[in-house]
Amino acid sequence: MDSTLPDRIAFLGGYLPRLCGIATFTHDLCEAVAQAAPGSICFTGAVNDRVEGYDYPPRVRFELDQRNLDSYRRGADFLNFSNARVLSVQHEFGIYGGPAGSHLLTLLREVRMPVVTTLHTVLQQPDPDQRRVMEELVRSSDRLVVMAHKGLEILQETYGVPASKVDIIPHGIHDLPFIDSSLYKAQFGVEGKNVLLTFGLLGPGKGIENVIEALPEIVKRHPDVVYIVLGATHPHLVAREGESYRLGLERLAEDCGVKEHVIFYNQFVSLEDLKEFIGATDIYLTPYLNEAQITSGTLAYVFGAGKAVVSTPYWHAQELLADGRGILVPFRNPQAIAEGVCTYLDDPARLLDTRKRAYAMGREMIWPAIAQRYLQSFAHAGADRQALPRKAFAEWTLASRPYDLPALRLDHIARMSDDTGIFQHARFNVPNYEEGYCTDDNARAFILCNLMDELGGRPPSEPLERLATNYLAFLSAALNRRTGRFRNFMSHSRQWLEEAGSEDSHARALWAVGTGAGRSRNEGHRKLSALLFEGGLPVVESFTSPRAWAFTLLGIHEYLRSFPDSAAVKDARTGLTRRLIHLWEGCADEHWPWFESSATYENARFCQALILSAQSMPHPEALEIGLKSLEWLSSIQKTREGHFRPIGSNGFYPRGGAHADFDQQPVEAQAMIAACLEAYRATQDEAWSREAKRAFEWFLGRNDLGLPLYDSSTGGCADGLHPDRVNENQGAESTLAFHLSIAEMSFAKHMITPPLGCTP
Repeated sequence: MDSTLPDRIAFLGGYLPRLCGIATFTHDLCEAVAQAAPGSICFTGAVNDRVEGYDYPPRVRFELDQRNLDSYRRGADFLNFSNARVLSVQHEFGIYGGPAGSHLLTLLREVRMPVVTTLHTVLQQPDPDQRRVMEELVRSSDRLVVMAHKGLEILQETYGVPASKVDIIPHGIHDLPFIDSSLYKAQFGVEGKNVLLTFGLLGPGKGIENVIEALPEIVKRHPDVVYIVLGATHPHLVAREGESYRLGLERLAEDCGVKEHVIFYNQFVSLEDLKEFIGATDIYLTPYLNEAQITSGTLAYVFGAGKAVVSTPYWHAQELLADGRGILVPFRNPQAIAEGVCTYLDDPARLLDTRKRAYAMGREMIWPAIAQRYLQSFAHAGADRQALPRKAFAEWTLASRPYDLPALRLDHIARMSDDTGIFQHARFNVPNYEEGYCTDDNARAFILCNLMDELGGRPPSEPLERLATNYLAFLSAALNRRTGRFRNFMSHSRQWLEEAGSEDSHARALWAVGTGAGRSRNEGHRKLSALLFEGGLPVVESFTSPRAWAFTLLGIHEYLRSFPDSAAVKDARTGLTRRLIHLWEGCADEHWPWFESSATYENARFCQALILSAQSMPHPEALEIGLKSLEWLSSIQKTREGHFRPIGSNGFYPRGGAHADFDQQPVEAQAMIAACLEAYRATQDEAWSREAKRAFEWFLGRNDLGLPLYDSSTGGCADGLHPDRVNENQGAESTLAFHLSIAEMSFAKHMITPPLGCTP
């Protein structure tokens, strides 16, 4: 065996029989490398998108639950103790859990071998989460692989990656002979036909409707054309919408009068069957709708087999089909597609010449050649690591590992909820029906459901979507459409007890539905949330409660995640930010850097709202005020012993008066955690992440009494800390405060890079 080759090579990605392009690629790459380096042991970690997993072959040695963060840590441990010499990661944002696939970062922070990451998507305009994930992915990888020169260009211009760290290796293909398509047509019953083909998992982004709309013109000039659409509908699309997209295409073919010229084959075909379909093809079509596609495995397969291609000009197609190796047509242009196809069918000599050009270039893309280039990249990564090794395992101390959080347990939240919503209060761990429901707590509960769904890792049996639906239904019922105000209190008999709730409760509802509009993956939830937000926002202009302004700003931030161009909402953000700044200017001085003459409840929300708004607008003055006020608040909520002590509700903290030490409320810790983590994201100052951790540990017993408020046996949280005891009632507000704090800390753990020198 070549001594420069690693003797144990691990791969990570989807894996067959999972139906997705990454799974196919990981399988093909692993098998090709195993054949190219017979002395090396090649094995795979497979990422599951469903709880039951798949019936994997022996090559798969461990599995990751896509949405379960702990499984990524276990995967890192397996890789470390298996003595893998290099890890080849297949990266696509959508196949890993967490915000923008950030769960993967947990694994990469903890593995000790060199990492070579193949980037199947390189975004030129990432959103903030995608940018943070990509930047840490770049730092965590010893080498990066892209499949086109455009990928390198984007890495350099958008992320500042040096070219010396990047290998350009084309998408691998199977070696097919250059043959006449007529040899395969009879077995499909299309002998004598000109065969057009599109294959791959079916979904709206494929643009197949544009080909169908082009067919009448093509058929008019070449009546012997048949268009084969090969491939199953994407499983995730089927789960959401059934076969509505495919059925819509079939209806379109009928409406266009070409149903006799279109064949849908709704199967995920084997490699052998795929080779035969490709063999029968005369012209391959990729009418994709989005330019920002850096690679297409289906295009690579057919191109390398020596087939003529008509394609829209997404990035991979632009490179592969240059210099007469195919025809590019504009996006969403059926007439141009028809002209492109007919150009080839009208001129068989040009068709043959294009095929020969494609086939010649394709010999550089066959899997044995690609495997050799990956082995070179692996060896390069190993050499780089020797020059700059990671810390030894013996130095992998608690200080360098991510902060472990308690396991999420929603038993008590589910127990506190019924088909109407979540009850306000509990006697010990038993819901108190007598006190009924409130909008405040249903808003908090709906926010939690959205954050947990985005984070993943919940128990598979937890009916999270049902809970979210009930909480959103409560919020919808709470909005009085006539007045534009949310009501707050509802009796157990489902009777509203007021015409309008407090300004604070109204703003919390806006915060919740803004979160649903910005984050929910349930289309109905997202649309209803947006309607409720838009219905409840206008009255905030008349509000006088500063906390209502802050809560609304938090909701605006969430809403703008999905609707960034809403001028009215951005105007509201500008106005509310200005109000908080004016409030500060009218009250703060050197000794009292605060917004009001008394620090009362959920104080840190002022700071959080300004820091968030400042980053989005941007607004340097708002950021300065948010950070300065939070620094003061942190200083007065810290004891000499170093633990968190929130301002107590039994008197609060008036200017010039005494700081109330009790009763300490869970919502104060939760607000402090959220604000400090936002300050960290804005400044990258580790002091803020430590302050968040300090506030979180208050729940776990690092407090004045040394007693935990979180009850791990029930999943509930005590209602507060008194001078001599814990309040043993586990109401909705306190329990939700704890679980929202876990969610905040979990997001931070996914996104925060450990301090320099702490990565093992």
